[in-house]
Amino acid sequence: MRKQALLSVSDKTGIVEFARGLSEAGYHLLSTGGTAKLLSAAGLPVEEVADYTGFPEMLDGRVKTLNPKIHAGILARRPDPAHMAALAEHGIDPIDIVVVNLYPFEQTISKADCTFEEAIENIDIGGPTMIRAAAKNHESVAVVVDPADYEAVLAEIRAEGGVSAETRLKLAKKVFAHTARYDGMITNYLTSLNADKKSEGFPDVLSRQWVKVQDLRYGENPHQQAAFYRETHVAPGLLAGYEQLQGKELSYNNIADSDAAWECVRSFAAPACVIIKHANPCGVAVAEDCAKAYAKAFQTDSKSAFGGILAFNTPVTEACAELVAQQFAEVIIAPDFTAGALEIFGRKKNLRLLRIALGNAHNDFDLKRVGGGILVQTPDLQLAGAEQLRCVTKREPSPGQVADLLFAWNVARFVKSNTIVYARDGMTLGVGAGQMSRVDSARIAAIKAEEAGLSLEGAVAASDAFFPFRDGLDVVVDAGAVAVIQPGGSIRDQEVIDAANERGVAMVFTGERHFRH
Repeated sequence: MRKQALLSVSDKTGIVEFARGLSEAGYHLLSTGGTAKLLSAAGLPVEEVADYTGFPEMLDGRVKTLNPKIHAGILARRPDPAHMAALAEHGIDPIDIVVVNLYPFEQTISKADCTFEEAIENIDIGGPTMIRAAAKNHESVAVVVDPADYEAVLAEIRAEGGVSAETRLKLAKKVFAHTARYDGMITNYLTSLNADKKSEGFPDVLSRQWVKVQDLRYGENPHQQAAFYRETHVAPGLLAGYEQLQGKELSYNNIADSDAAWECVRSFAAPACVIIKHANPCGVAVAEDCAKAYAKAFQTDSKSAFGGILAFNTPVTEACAELVAQQFAEVIIAPDFTAGALEIFGRKKNLRLLRIALGNAHNDFDLKRVGGGILVQTPDLQLAGAEQLRCVTKREPSPGQVADLLFAWNVARFVKSNTIVYARDGMTLGVGAGQMSRVDSARIAAIKAEEAGLSLEGAVAASDAFFPFRDGLDVVVDAGAVAVIQPGGSIRDQEVIDAANERGVAMVFTGERHFRH
């Protein structure tokens, strides 16, 4: 019996070169449609599946490979005499290699003008059937769904005369993960549609897939086991796309805090530095360059910055590295590092450096695990600009104060609720996070500023949610704030507005809240 390879791909990257290598290794090539035409045009000897099966493609190509001559050749167990006798009886040669990738369903539905009919037509039937069959029979069949595997598979065939059992199992695992993700995308799409076939956003059945990046030493605490997974596709800008340049292995808490730092720092247009401790910003600043931004951010709370996570939204320069190297940090994240910066940080062998491409991608959903289920929401990407601010007091903020109010408002979005942030001149002066009472958050933020030797006179203050009573406002004004930004929306808004007018401060409402739990 001759050796056979079946090739039918939507993504034709590298397929001609791979097919040529298989042909040179003695494989008879079977193919369909566009793949067969491409291989034939490249001068390769290829037999159309329709000619091989004696049954033409039909129903506009919906039925091509769904034929016993194909599936018996894939599924026959080579060590089983009865299976091999059945093939011989019906004149069927085994198919030893299956090279298939599926209709581009994900790419199709991602287009803004995709119709329901287009989506349905891009649900592959024959492809998943073939690769599942081949993966099930991986003891005898090698199945390749990813062009990235072509080179390694071909090298093994050339060196060993075939594909090893270890590689066949590895490829089979990849197939079932691939089809699970494919079916999950179809499920998400279809179950998000209403009776008019319009998307309602959240699917009735939510399917996701993550791939393990690494096992971690432990979780939040040493008695907890942990691992880090990334989504199958990671767009530029998301933390899971990091490249670690040096340092110890990342821990569970390192990764969680790094994500908080990166999400905050990349939200600024100007050069910025964010220092995170226990998922909260303890220092944030913008400046003309990363070194000045770091110096300002570090002033906010140098005590908490010890052992923190540092993030920059511009490449880290040698001048910046010289400043940063004077403190102990666990992780430093940036889009890049200059050669001089890498040399300086290289003296700290345990310091973890992460390089992440600066992009605008965001998770489509935020997920939070609860007992027996998950909470799902869209990410908090809305952020009021100057045009959305509504001044509700007699005194209006100056242009400089408006800039600081917007800066503090953005920082507050990344601080655990309840949140109060004091700021001035593009830097945080004090941060109060995660308190059950907003008044306590205001007091803590003022205490932190005092401990850092930073005056709050003339500062602005941001509150992530409305002030339910005037007491919180009185605390921030007593501390020195002259302008306040908050969502508004309390039944006691007028009481707080009256208090602001009484104290002679400016106050603006954003109309949006930024709880972060």
